[in-house]
Amino acid sequence: MKPMFSIHAGEFLVGDHVERQFPKLRVWVPSRDTGIDLLVTDSAAQSTVSIQVKASRDYLPTHVDPRYRSDIAACGWWNFNRAKLEGSAASFWVLVLIGLDHTRTDFLVVPPDELLGRLEAIHGESATLRTYFWVTKSGRCFETRGLGKTDLALIAAGDFESPVREVTGWLNNWTCLDVLATGGGRL
Repeated sequence: MKPMFSIHAGEFLVGDHVERQFPKLRVWVPSRDTGIDLLVTDSAAQSTVSIQVKASRDYLPTHVDPRYRSDIAACGWWNFNRAKLEGSAASFWVLVLIGLDHTRTDFLVVPPDELLGRLEAIHGESATLRTYFWVTKSGRCFETRGLGKTDLALIAAGDFESPVREVTGWLNNWTCLDVLATGGGRL
């Protein structure tokens, strides 16, 4: 028998996080796949934020110098279909990064057009956008695909600067739900 629907672990982690951090909000699972994995509403179900969830297993590339591995909290990799990202109906994409020590989970919460623009600025306009995101234990987050060992070491040490590659502003930034939690309008 084929199940009607199921959620994957990343969707569960996002839903659980939202319900714990915003107890007045409600998380809904759509009954069919339309490119939106979760709907988050206010308690009266009058205002909505739609979310597409993408998860990655814990991942630390083997080429990272062992001296810097202890400074990295989480690493994840994704292959995004450019057309799906470009045509996304979701208000936000949430990328789930499982901590390397399995004691933490981080989330990049980003509008799809912003994510697409950033990835195109770094990698060009190919049909598949391959990307790695790293979270440091100091709380910074970077897109690292294509960087050399020197830059990766600088990221781990907290000394790397790149406005296009740094995405710390989206890291665990759930302000997109604040308007719902405070009784505001639809996003």
